[in-house]
Amino acid sequence: MASIKDVAREAGVSVATVSRVLNDHPSVSADARARVLAAVETLGYRPNAVARSLRTDQTRTLGLVISDVLNPYFTELARSVEEEARALGYSVIIGNADERPDLQDHHVRTLLDRRIDGLLVSPTDGGSPLMLDAARAGTPMVFVDRWIPGVDVPVVRADGRAAVRDLVAHLYGLGHRRLAIIAGPAATTTGQERVEAFRDALTAHGLELPDAYIGQGDFQAESGRRVTEGFLDLPEPPEVVFAADNLMALGALDAVRARGLRVPQDLALAAFDDIPWFVHTDPPVTAIAQPTGELGRAAVRALVDRIEGRPPESVTLPARLVVRRSCGEPPASPEPAPVQNRSQS
Repeated sequence: MASIKDVAREAGVSVATVSRVLNDHPSVSADARARVLAAVETLGYRPNAVARSLRTDQTRTLGLVISDVLNPYFTELARSVEEEARALGYSVIIGNADERPDLQDHHVRTLLDRRIDGLLVSPTDGGSPLMLDAARAGTPMVFVDRWIPGVDVPVVRADGRAAVRDLVAHLYGLGHRRLAIIAGPAATTTGQERVEAFRDALTAHGLELPDAYIGQGDFQAESGRRVTEGFLDLPEPPEVVFAADNLMALGALDAVRARGLRVPQDLALAAFDDIPWFVHTDPPVTAIAQPTGELGRAAVRALVDRIEGRPPESVTLPARLVVRRSCGEPPASPEPAPVQNRSQS
């Protein structure tokens, strides 16, 4: 049976190049890729992942536990994780926690039992004894998007504070003064951080965040709908609702329309976590965008570094404000038509 060394010798390349081609890594030239694939076909080489894992005590498999597969943010995150892992020679098993700590721990336990090489987790809360034990036991692990304070595990996340400041400055410039927030779960770091950033940004403009303008959500659409209905029932409703994630923003939009009201004429709306759908709503939603694909790729690289004995590093990337028209922004001016130069005969 042909080995990977036989393929490398037949193709006239290194073993590392053969490995990159077999794992579809983009860094290989077209010529080298063609020679490797021709050698694989000629020699009838077939990688044996099970035999390789027995020899190296590795399964070349990563576990990914995401908070909610229905959230487009986490769907995109999972896709970028899978693509980067595949490029580095790893497969990925995904578990969906559905924002439930018990389901999260079920997936973590199952993945550890399957002898994965490392674990990527976006924690649903900060109090999971199972994950704390796994981290203390030295399980290769990286937190992505969310994290557990005090646990010595690399964290790959976006910092949205500057983008929230930009959002509040933008809203203030549009004349809005009564700003409310649909918060995420207080047990999550992102839920806490976004409320704190929003409050600090309001304070910088001399504005307050009354308790009545803080609605407790759970990163699900139904909670966004429920909280927004409560805001609309207040004696003095807010002028703007800032939803701390995209699903709660969609729920808020449903609540406004169910009352026969309009965005932004009756209630302005902004969101954390931009998604492709937001450009297709009427009006398009002003949102804070995270570099989701970069986060997923960086998380995989950090985890593989940990697995392969290199020192992993935490990564923090900036989020950014994307201005559209859901907060009363003036419509963008159409670009002038290009002037066509006509040659004279």
